[in-house]
Amino acid sequence: MEPVLFADDTSFWFETLRVLGATAYGGADIGEVLVTAQAITAGDYDGWYDQWLATADRIAAEAEKAQAAGHHVSARDGLLRASNYYRSADFYLHGNPADPRISHSYTRARECFIAAAALMDPPVEPVEIPYEGTVLHGYFYPAHRGDGGPRPTILMHSGFDGTCEEMHYLGAAAAQERGYNVVTFDGPGQPAALHFDGLVFRPDWEHVVTPVVDWVLQRPDVDPNKVALFGASMGGELAPRAAAFEHRLAACIAFDGVYDMGLTVTQRMPAPRAEVEAVLRAESAPEVDAMIEDLMKTDPNIRWAATHGQYVMGVDSPRAFFASYLDYTLADGIAEQITCPTLVCEAATDIFFEGQPQLLFDHLTCPKALLKFTEAEGAGAHCQAGAGRLAFARIYDWLDDTLAAR
Repeated sequence: MEPVLFADDTSFWFETLRVLGATAYGGADIGEVLVTAQAITAGDYDGWYDQWLATADRIAAEAEKAQAAGHHVSARDGLLRASNYYRSADFYLHGNPADPRISHSYTRARECFIAAAALMDPPVEPVEIPYEGTVLHGYFYPAHRGDGGPRPTILMHSGFDGTCEEMHYLGAAAAQERGYNVVTFDGPGQPAALHFDGLVFRPDWEHVVTPVVDWVLQRPDVDPNKVALFGASMGGELAPRAAAFEHRLAACIAFDGVYDMGLTVTQRMPAPRAEVEAVLRAESAPEVDAMIEDLMKTDPNIRWAATHGQYVMGVDSPRAFFASYLDYTLADGIAEQITCPTLVCEAATDIFFEGQPQLLFDHLTCPKALLKFTEAEGAGAHCQAGAGRLAFARIYDWLDDTLAAR
C-alpha cells in the first residue's frame, strides 16, 4: 500500500497504518488517527509523542466522564481507543530509557485497557502467570460461545515492540468471538516485563511459553488437547521457536513468519555471513559502527530499530543490538523439530521480514500451511496492518479446521 501520509518516512507511515488498522476491533477511529497524524512532522519523535498523547488524553477524559455517568459502552469504547493511542505515543522514545514520558504513556495505556477490559462482556481478566521468581502480566479472555465446558484456547504474544494490550486488536478479540479462550501476555523484552521487572528479550522462548502452558492447563475451562500458540511480528520467530521444544501445543501460528532475525542484519552487509557475525560481535569495530550510524541517518526503520533494540535487548550500542539479532533463529534444525500443525502468514510488501515466511515454511517438516496476503487485497503490509478482519478470518478458519481434526 502506497503511503497516504509520511510519503518519505516508511516508519512513520507504517506506525500510522498500524494504529489505523486497530479500528477494525475498536482500537482507533479513522478521523482521530488522521487528524493526529496530519499534525506530525515526519521524523519528529517528540512531535509524534506530543500529538498522540494529546489525542489519548482527550479521548480518555471523555471516556472516564462517560464511565462516571454510567455510560459503560461509551466508556469501554473510548478507553480502548485511548489505550492504543497512549501505546503509540512513546513508540519512538526508547533511545533514552530514563525518559519519564515512556513510563507515563505506558502506565496510562495499561490503566485505560484494564478499565475497558472490566466493561467488556464477558469481562476480560488481568492475570499474572508465574515465571522464574516473578510473573508475566497478561489477560484471560473467556470464550464468547460454548456451554461452559473446556474450550480451545489460544496463547498470544507480540514481538519486538508490541504490548499484550495491543493483542486485543491483533487477534484476541477476533478469536474470542469465534469461541476461543484467549491468553495474551508480555514475555521478557516486552513492555510489562520491562517496566515491572527489567526483563530483556531471550532467544530461548520455549522457557517463556512453557510456564504459560503450565498455567493455562490448570484451568478447568481450557481443553488441554486444544491449546494453540500465536506470535505476532518478531513473535513469528519466537512462537515457532517455542513450539519446537514445547510439544503440548496443538497448533502454532506465525503472524507473520520469521526464520532468522539475523538475516535482517547480515543481508545488508557486503561480506560472507560468518565475517559479518564476527565483526558484529567484536569488542571493537569502528568502521562498522560508522556504517550503522550512516544507515540510521538515511533509513528511518533502522534509526528506530537501533534505538528501540538497545532498550529491549539490554545492550548499549547499535552494533550490539544487531549482534543480538543473530541469536534469534530457527536455523540449525530448530524449525524441523516443530511437530504441531503450523500456519505461516506472509505479507507481500513486508518492510521488515521480506522473504522470511517462505524460508520458515520451506524448513518446516510438520503439517503446515502458508497464507499469502496481497497488496490488491489491502493486506500487503507487515502483519496485514489495515486488513485485520480479512486476515483473522483466514487464520482462524484454518485453526478451526485444524483443531476440529484432533
